[in-house]
Amino acid sequence: MRPSYRLLRTLTLAAGLTAGFWLTAPLSAVAQDTAEQAYSSVEERRLQARIAEERAAILEEKKALELREIELKTLEEAVDKKLAEIDQKLVELQRQQKSLEAALVGKDAAEQAKILELSKIYDRMTPDKAALALSGLEEKLAADILANMKVKAAAKVLDNLNKQKAVELSETFSTIQLE
Repeated sequence: MRPSYRLLRTLTLAAGLTAGFWLTAPLSAVAQDTAEQAYSSVEERRLQARIAEERAAILEEKKALELREIELKTLEEAVDKKLAEIDQKLVELQRQQKSLEAALVGKDAAEQAKILELSKIYDRMTPDKAALALSGLEEKLAADILANMKVKAAAKVLDNLNKQKAVELSETFSTIQLE
């Protein structure tokens, strides 16, 4: 006797449902048995607790490291900002230094031009009046004026100065030439 198709299908479905029930039931039972077996001894429970503590400690350390990393990034940004400010100030100082150097060069050129004018004036003076005027000036200025005078006129002026003043001006004159 051949079973009908319908009957065969019904039996197969019923067998599959019951088989599926029995297949899933033992798996959940196995999971419960495994959980109970994992803590079956005191040593295993202690180890599991220790692992859980270590995990918690690692997570805390990780959070602390993340906070420290954020703090370091903030500090690094602050340092970078300060360095940028310092660089800007350095550039400004260098600009000011160049400006001052240019002003000093201009001042030196103006002083040199005035010394040349004074030298021409002292050249035209009589040697005794020039000597009298030079003796009252600062040594360096007097030596610069003598250096820019004609040689004959400078010699006559030195001849009219007192001996001490002539020696001082000659020494200052010689150091000016070396500079």
